Amino acid sequence: MSKSESRVVTAKSARSAAKLFNYGNIVAVLVPFPLIIFWFGASMFLYAMNRHHPNERVGHYTQQAAYRFYGVIGALIVVGTFFPPKLSYFLVYWALTAAVIIPWSVYDIIRINRENWQDVAIPEEQTP
Repeated sequence: MSKSESRVVTAKSARSAAKLFNYGNIVAVLVPFPLIIFWFGASMFLYAMNRHHPNERVGHYTQQAAYRFYGVIGALIVVGTFFPPKLSYFLVYWALTAAVIIPWSVYDIIRINRENWQDVAIPEEQTP
């Protein structure tokens, strides 16, 4: 590449990256054990990759999906500590988690698909 060329992040790539966290949330909530445990770790990696994506909208949608997921899972740690040792309490919490995460994630995916995405040029660093 010459000094004037730059890399391009395509609109299609940015749109796909913006939807990834929401897809992960949906799958992890639908199959909570063991996927929610694995998704908790994998989501941190995905968040780190996409939060500062060259297309700022990817970072925005990733951050919003992360807020929802970590908020609901964090609340489970606080609230679940006081649950009696009965499965029914955790099943109710799982249903409430699904009622929050799934519709909101689907709504975000619809918004992402409707948004007008543009290619983003990443200029190469100039070396002396």
